[in-house]
Amino acid sequence: MTLEEFLELPEDNSRRFEVKEGVLIVAPRHLAKHQRAANRLAQRLNDQLPDEWEGVTEIDVVVRPGFPPDVRVPDVVVVRSKWIDDDMRVASPEDVLLAVEVISPGSRDTDTVLKPVEYAEAGIPYYLVIDLDPPVSLTAYHLAGDLGYQEAPAVTGEFITQEPFSLRIDLTKLAGSR
Repeated sequence: MTLEEFLELPEDNSRRFEVKEGVLIVAPRHLAKHQRAANRLAQRLNDQLPDEWEGVTEIDVVVRPGFPPDVRVPDVVVVRSKWIDDDMRVASPEDVLLAVEVISPGSRDTDTVLKPVEYAEAGIPYYLVIDLDPPVSLTAYHLAGDLGYQEAPAVTGEFITQEPFSLRIDLTKLAGSR
């Protein structure tokens, strides 16, 4: 499948579609607990991000536009608010400051092994992986030049960082009941 063929697919919210090396990958929508965590994270990010940045859930990111293309759908991305205002269909890596994946059953290897390589090669500066298995943990990655991502040790409880912005995320509140 080419990128053009992917972009011509009709809108379908019943499943999740990605492209890996030109092959369409169809997966079921995420379970409610996973969606809750992604939505809460986007909310927490938006409460703390500078006005020109915004956290949104499940947008298509073209991580490799050539043939064969790769298109991923991170659970949460931070993009410039202007990108959203312009009502864009897909994001390029240059549009994405931060990508976040919440591990689902069956996605652990993809989220922790494959996607860090893809996102780093695409030039996405920051990547977070959230594991909802108790205790909820977050692993942060940042680009380290030609070396790809540098991985920080996983944290539980509260994630605090100054890069790319001052952020504080209480991980225990992402997946639990209100």
